[in-house]
Amino acid sequence: MIILAFFLAHWFLSLFFQTFFLHRYASHKMFKMNGFWEKVFYFCTFIFQGSSFLNPRAYAIMHRMHHAYSDTEKDPHSPHFIKDVWGLMMKTKNIYLDYRKYKLEPEPQFIDRYPTWSFIDRFGDLWITRIFFVAFYIGFYVVFANHWYLWLLLPFHFIMGPLHGAIVNWCGHKYGYSNHDNDDHSKNSLPLDFLMMGELFQNNHHKKPNDVNFAQKWFEFDPSYPIIKVMHKLRIIRLRKV
Repeated sequence: MIILAFFLAHWFLSLFFQTFFLHRYASHKMFKMNGFWEKVFYFCTFIFQGSSFLNPRAYAIMHRMHHAYSDTEKDPHSPHFIKDVWGLMMKTKNIYLDYRKYKLEPEPQFIDRYPTWSFIDRFGDLWITRIFFVAFYIGFYVVFANHWYLWLLLPFHFIMGPLHGAIVNWCGHKYGYSNHDNDDHSKNSLPLDFLMMGELFQNNHHKKPNDVNFAQKWFEFDPSYPIIKVMHKLRIIRLRKV
């Protein structure tokens, strides 16, 4: 089924570049890459997140705050001070826009060492750009959606990036099991985290924030890790020694 394949491709490609480029690279610098590959992955993040493209600088600042102030009132996206998932998304959006628009300066420890590309940052944030992606998604469904219920998937394409973030931050700090006492509410929500490409091993990640493999127990599997290892072997990236 073409629509289902399109939805799954958008889901996992958007999610992969969020965890690989925005999270593990821009926020944590778990590996190095040269300028050419940084631009390639920057562009891929823009294309596959599409209408919900997240600026790497703003993302990195907020994620570093999340680790520094995990599950406290200064955490920009802790679920423990918000009534529901929608409220969490709105709070995160407002803080994100403050950093994206340079209305708010981050604390010194959260500044620098994140990738920037002024053209993509400006172009990806334009309403006309986001509307173009929305129109593309709608057009694809007009051509290929041959059952009414397939249209129920369409709105998820519009907000794919923030949706992934909301799932990770809400579920990863409320539901699941803990391997470590991190003095916060971080949890591992899925023992086999293929649905979120390893992102729901939050408890493991908060214990070892610079470890590129988010899985730690024998029954845990981080689907992004083997891909990253292959990139390392191909010398596309160079993993840091933890």
